[in-house]
Amino acid sequence: MTKKFKTLIFDLGGVLIDWNPYYVYDENYFESEEKRKQFFAEICTSDWNEEQDAGRSIVTATWDLIKKHPGWEQPIRDFYGRWTEMLKAPIPGTVEIFRELKESGNYSIYALTNWQAGLFDIALVRYNFLEWFDGRVVSGEEKMRKPFPEFYQRLLDRYNVKPEDAVFIDDNFRNVEAARKMGIESIHFTSPENLREELKKLGVL
Repeated sequence: MTKKFKTLIFDLGGVLIDWNPYYVYDENYFESEEKRKQFFAEICTSDWNEEQDAGRSIVTATWDLIKKHPGWEQPIRDFYGRWTEMLKAPIPGTVEIFRELKESGNYSIYALTNWQAGLFDIALVRYNFLEWFDGRVVSGEEKMRKPFPEFYQRLLDRYNVKPEDAVFIDDNFRNVEAARKMGIESIHFTSPENLREELKKLGVL
């Protein structure tokens, strides 16, 4: 018998919203692919970006990095100066799945996202479907982030969600693994089509 879930928890960037820094730092931005790889590996790294997701000021982060790497000043400025260009569009297939789940009335649906608080406001203005959630937990507002268990626990506690009743969806496998360790059924998002199949297997769709 298929288990009956009560709660769905969505990541946002990469699942419902197409966000990618390569929309700014495309093949024409740097003089070589090697330099682009170096920029993301050594300058504006994922770890650096996630500190802003966890509440550090983007102004402070930008200035500190410029001081450390003055030869990369313009690319560093562009990371947040042109951030809205990285926020491309909704991912239609996933938004449609979200719509179906919301309209079914069978689930409480929440967002759990690593997102800098001020920049998240931009997404709220752009995308009406972000208002469909029954609640959301945003890392920049909470001063904590995935994959740390206390961030997941914040959502569980705030909305009285039992781990065994929930399904979590994220495009970052690290975050999926962290949720699984907490007893939350989790789906590693790779495409809307795959998500639909996985939700069918779980009896959610």
